[in-house]
Amino acid sequence: MIIIVKQNTPKEKVGELLHSLEEQNFKTHLSEGENTTIIGLVGDTSIVDIDSLKARDIVEDVRRVSEPYKKANRKFHADDTVVDVLGQKIGGGHFAVMAGPCSVESESQILEIAKNIMQSGANFLRGGAFKPRTSPYAFQGLEGSGIDLLLKCKKKYGIPIVTEIMGISDIPLFEDVDIIQVGARNMQNFRLLKELGHLKQPILLKRGLANTIEELLMSAEYIMSGGNENVILCERGIRTFETYTRNTFDLSAIPMIKRLSHLPVIADPSHAAGLDWLVEPLAKAAVAAGADGLMIEVHNDPSHALSDGKQSLTPSRFTEVMEVLKNYIKLEKKVIG
Repeated sequence: MIIIVKQNTPKEKVGELLHSLEEQNFKTHLSEGENTTIIGLVGDTSIVDIDSLKARDIVEDVRRVSEPYKKANRKFHADDTVVDVLGQKIGGGHFAVMAGPCSVESESQILEIAKNIMQSGANFLRGGAFKPRTSPYAFQGLEGSGIDLLLKCKKKYGIPIVTEIMGISDIPLFEDVDIIQVGARNMQNFRLLKELGHLKQPILLKRGLANTIEELLMSAEYIMSGGNENVILCERGIRTFETYTRNTFDLSAIPMIKRLSHLPVIADPSHAAGLDWLVEPLAKAAVAAGADGLMIEVHNDPSHALSDGKQSLTPSRFTEVMEVLKNYIKLEKKVIG
């Protein structure tokens, strides 16, 4: 249930209403936008007397919300959420580009890629330290050492880092990671999501291979219900009957999620396609669909990459793609010493 407060209502009056609702054992969520103040009511709202609420002099309207996700629902939060990471913003008109290798392989590799992507306009370095692989014999990542190498890049270049977590036991290793990624395979790892809800860092939540949009938003709800409302959603393609691409890029999910939720939405054309030459057209399509950012895999030697080389762009090709994207979005080239 949401309660829309009349414009120019004094804050103390809003506070009195919140206190009154909380005394009735409801959880409240206050969203103060530029033009609208909304109180979200979470709990068994079937017992609420809507007419009594509407009769209050500060209440504009009261509406029931049928969707099971509340905190992630745009009805609870009319304005776009903007996630701020070391001054780099995502959402609400701020566009983010996260780029880097599927796997962190060595210090020289990740430092070289970090420098290259920043010069081309990326504002986040993504790299896998822990790698969920289909085969138990495939490269599983450098784990803690990989995070240390990402932190070296952060210290040298000042670029925020994004990397994927695999389980609850690994949380202590992620204390200095700027954005913690939850991969597609862990989208419904609810115990992990609950624990991430207690952290301060933003969480990048990827849509599962065969999950609906509502299931994605419900997973976001697990994180947000724990107190961490800095959630970024990612469309990375879903599994269908098509075999020409690694996944099928669900372009319609981007505007649909943005209609249903206030959370930022980014797109991962690399995993959506699985082919390097498809990254550029899918990236342009994602921008046109309203994405708040892109995640693109970049490797300095894709043919010898330890994972996902087929979908990785070389630094020079990434620069070309970024030049094309600058026709659609505002990106600034950085000078790196």
